[in-house]
Amino acid sequence: MGFAFPLALLLLPLPLLMRLLPPAAAKGGLVVPPQVFGGTVGSAGRGGWVIPALAWGLLVLALAGPQVDRQSALLPASGRDIVLAIDLSGSMEKQDFSLDGQPISRLDAVKRVAGAFVAARKGDRIGLVVFGDRAYFAQPVTFDVAAVARAIDEAQIGISGRATAISDGLGLAMRRLVNSDAPTRVVVLLSDGVPTSGKVGAVDAARLAATHGIRVHTIALGPADLENQPKTRDAVDAKMLREVAEASGGTSFRVRGMADLQGMAATLDALEPNPGDRPPLRFWQSLWVWPAVLALALLALMGWRRG
Repeated sequence: MGFAFPLALLLLPLPLLMRLLPPAAAKGGLVVPPQVFGGTVGSAGRGGWVIPALAWGLLVLALAGPQVDRQSALLPASGRDIVLAIDLSGSMEKQDFSLDGQPISRLDAVKRVAGAFVAARKGDRIGLVVFGDRAYFAQPVTFDVAAVARAIDEAQIGISGRATAISDGLGLAMRRLVNSDAPTRVVVLLSDGVPTSGKVGAVDAARLAATHGIRVHTIALGPADLENQPKTRDAVDAKMLREVAEASGGTSFRVRGMADLQGMAATLDALEPNPGDRPPLRFWQSLWVWPAVLALALLALMGWRRG
């Protein structure tokens, strides 16, 4: 509890001081009629001064601007738009990740980590692009991060084909962000394979993103990559994804297991600070209207009694 103008409280004893002034001192200045504060000083015992004094006190209190410190449950907007572009090609169903000693598919691992990452980013606007043979928006850019997390959880392999159109997924994510007026625009591109379709190279698309101020962070998912195990089936093109990130000023992550995936999410939070980590929004709620209304009610009562 506090006051916007605490010095106004110094006005509280003003009527009493005016009453104590001799008539000569008050001549030509402000004169308080005796009937306003209950007649003569000797009549104070009869209580006639109570309502006027209370009305004056409430008016001074309203003028002082009482206010209380509140904490908003809402977070201020971060000014950041993030679009996740997730590979839903056939290789994402491969069960080469482990959680609690049990094998899980690459997609299930991504769902667990990406869903939690998105759900925690209140204050950011998040969108979701999924791609296989073709790319489409599974969730438009929105502050409703819970809806995006649900869309990630409901994603299924095959709904966009089983090939890997990385450049199409990146291009669609960029297309939405190019028209955004957010100060910070980011694409998080996740793939576990090699580009098998798409009209434009992914690195060329990343260079175009950089000209529009869009950063692309890439995640190369899977135990094998073309650089080290070129003959391995479902090996990820980690080199290409690294070049995509570098071309746009982003960061590339190499994820081979669940621990890497969780570490990636933590590092990404550091690169793109989570608005949920900021202190809550605080503000002053003004209460002057309540004493003002009570004072007016008392003055109206005084006028009615005299009438």
